[in-house]
Amino acid sequence: MPQISQLAETYASQVFWLLIFFGFIFFVIGRGMVPKVMATVEARDKQIAADLAAAETARSAANAEEDAWRVQANTQRGEAQAVIAKAKAEAAKASEARLAQAQAKIDARVGDAEAQIATARSGALKEIEQVAADAAADIVSRLAGVKVDAKAAQAAVKEALNG
Repeated sequence: MPQISQLAETYASQVFWLLIFFGFIFFVIGRGMVPKVMATVEARDKQIAADLAAAETARSAANAEEDAWRVQANTQRGEAQAVIAKAKAEAAKASEARLAQAQAKIDARVGDAEAQIATARSGALKEIEQVAADAAADIVSRLAGVKVDAKAAQAAVKEALNG
């Protein structure tokens, strides 16, 4: 059989070309392309690690800045509350001063009014005494027919009003 006798030559030729093909692939891809791909992967890994480190540094800086901002905001809030408290205290003092002035004016008016009332009262009492003295003198003269002196009538009315 001629096919069997050609097997050794065919296999030898196929094994030869197989070794040449795989050798070519090994040197071109394995020695030429794989190191470049691995270098690219390593560079990419280094870049990712550097980016992660930069992001962590930026996060730490942002957290520190946020903490500083919070401290500053709390300080400013405290200062604002102190200013508000001071303004309230000053407003309260100003209100108290205005109230004191108004109370002084009211007290002065009340004092003037009380003085006027006292003056009017004493004037009214004198008039009442005079009217009562005249009425008493007139009543005595009509009833008893005796003429009473004005001073005696006033003394009798004063004694009756005070006693």
